Amino acid sequence: MKVTTENSLQLDFAKSEGLLTAVVQHADSGEVLMVAWMNREALDETLRRGRAVFWSRSRQCLWEKGETSGHTLRVVDVHADCDRDTLLVLARPSGPVCHEGTRHCFGNERLLEDSPLHFLAQLEQVVSQRLADGDSNSYTRRLVEAGPARVAQKVGEEGVEVALAAVTADAEKLVSESADLLYHLIVLLRSKNLGLAEISRELARRHRG
Repeated sequence: MKVTTENSLQLDFAKSEGLLTAVVQHADSGEVLMVAWMNREALDETLRRGRAVFWSRSRQCLWEKGETSGHTLRVVDVHADCDRDTLLVLARPSGPVCHEGTRHCFGNERLLEDSPLHFLAQLEQVVSQRLADGDSNSYTRRLVEAGPARVAQKVGEEGVEVALAAVTADAEKLVSESADLLYHLIVLLRSKNLGLAEISRELARRHRG
């Protein structure tokens, strides 16, 4: 079930001495990022703040992910399993999740990299980071700073290149031009605080009719 402040009393905190296992999953890529614990207060704070708050078993206190590093987890949804004693937290990280500086807490950076579509979610994170960093040497940032008309123009140009490649060139050229189009489309979406998730949801809505 989707957990809200209204139905959180239905969760079975008593089974594990007041703590529920919280599995954190990237809301866009599906990648498992970390596992922590929540008591009822941590869950209430998570739902209230819109950022992941956990219970530290070693320090015996609440802690918000990123409270010192700034790498918070912006919570999209919280779900409970069928027994209502485990939580799935769907979130978008604002930086590395692990305290060791890696994308997730499981060491192996290739958890989902064998999935061809995974890199699109990773690319969105890279674009977002480039826009936040303020690096004047970043093409991504310079493009967005040139204004929405310039970004839109690039998307239009790349779309034309894709169409031309489909008619006049081979598959390799078509793939290359499509990659350029996807990159610039992601930049355009992120500059408007949108992402591929919104596009995916719209396509799913149309599919359902």
